[in-house]
Amino acid sequence: MALRGIIEPMLADRISPRAVVRREFVFDSPPFPSCHAATLLEAGGALLAAWFGGTKEGHADVCVWMARRTRDGWSAPTRVADGIQSDGGRFPCWNPVLFQPRGGPVMLFYKVGPSPSKWWGMRKISEDAGHTWSPAERLPAGILGPAKNKPVQLTNGEIISPASAEMPEAGWHVYTERSSDGGRSFIASAHIAQGEIPKATQPSVLIHSQDQLQMIGRTTSSSLFESWSNDAGATWGLLQLMNLPNCNSGIDAVTLAAAVNGQRHLLVYNHSNLEKVRYPLNVAVSPDGRSWFAAAELESAPPGQYSYPCVIQSQTGNVHVAYTYKRRTICHVELDPGAFELQPIEAFACPPPGSPTHRSDEFQ
Repeated sequence: MALRGIIEPMLADRISPRAVVRREFVFDSPPFPSCHAATLLEAGGALLAAWFGGTKEGHADVCVWMARRTRDGWSAPTRVADGIQSDGGRFPCWNPVLFQPRGGPVMLFYKVGPSPSKWWGMRKISEDAGHTWSPAERLPAGILGPAKNKPVQLTNGEIISPASAEMPEAGWHVYTERSSDGGRSFIASAHIAQGEIPKATQPSVLIHSQDQLQMIGRTTSSSLFESWSNDAGATWGLLQLMNLPNCNSGIDAVTLAAAVNGQRHLLVYNHSNLEKVRYPLNVAVSPDGRSWFAAAELESAPPGQYSYPCVIQSQTGNVHVAYTYKRRTICHVELDPGAFELQPIEAFACPPPGSPTHRSDEFQ
């Protein structure tokens, strides 16, 4: 049964409304009251979306769910992973990430555990583009899998998975997990030096060349961070704060297959510098990862909770974004990057101090 529920009309259309090809909700009558942390992948001629859903984030019944979009629309959500243990105990699932290495199977990474500081990495494999899945396997000790955002694969086959750890005593740190065997095994790097940034997490990786990479991610310092590598991700420079705000919420970014109107890199984030004030939700583009331009505003109405976006580029060249919509559903937006009407980044306004938050008891 295809579901195309539209709960509310698009509320933010003052920047690049013609770029919006499609806006829809993945489901409207889910078998769970709360959901979060979507991931997207194009595979087998369809668009796959996964997320975690259950009674409430961190509750033991939270599982990983998936839906498939074909020409007929989105399929009903199906449960593809849970946190049930061999001894009968149960833990929540967190932050699924879909990824497919070139010539390899579809991989579903996710975390299981009572909280982000105590979770461990899990993976399932699909040889038929997400229709069926292997039994769950626990990743080796020291390997958590991608924290929130998709790995990237360089032309030499090397896979770089953007990772992070959030430990109450050791702090929040970012690093990478690298694979040279098509994703069968990974090796974790050392934590990247953070300087005066106390907490950084959930990075994305942009590819400027096969040697020069850029990492962008979330902090508790009211701004996004960046780090650069000039040796294909073997080493990374000191984390630096960017001139883009962050509300301590997840982001995602993607390098386009080819420059579109001179822009090669695309970022989806909340243009907010207030803790957990997760609106508006914005798209920015850049030719070089340093100068960013306002490209689209996907959501803007308070109290928000338009959060945790994921972004991919499909074979058609269009960009697909999925994000948490008020913890009630997952919204999917398809964008034509050639239709962006670029403006200075100042065209995005941060919410003023005292703006309402959606909820204050979120883990992530």
